Amino acid sequence: MSQETRGAACDVTLTCIRCPKGCQVTVTLEGGQVTSVAGNGCPRGDAYARKEVTDPTRVVTTVVPVSGSDVARMVSVKTAGDVPKAKVLDIVRALSGVSMAAPVHIGDVVLADVCGTGVDVIATKDV
Repeated sequence: MSQETRGAACDVTLTCIRCPKGCQVTVTLEGGQVTSVAGNGCPRGDAYARKEVTDPTRVVTTVVPVSGSDVARMVSVKTAGDVPKAKVLDIVRALSGVSMAAPVHIGDVVLADVCGTGVDVIATKDV
């Protein structure tokens, strides 16, 4: 992401990640509000760019240890939805002390309401 300031306006250029095209999208901000979006090849790019510059979110993926399984020592997990980008490191830290006991099933809640986001961390495979 790059940023260029022109008086009261600011242009932010970023690469869209909503489809494989990877469009270079330029968002113009004035007073913290989006005034225009250019360079997107589809409506998803417009929506992504607006959200990314005003309220960036991510889905966090990682692994946690599993005990009592002959199949795997770790299980992949992810947030069940988007979380604020600013909370990603806090979420990873919160998960560093978490472990699961087998059996673990897809969709099992690993950590509820992670870091007060209202989003659960769930298992993404059976172990």
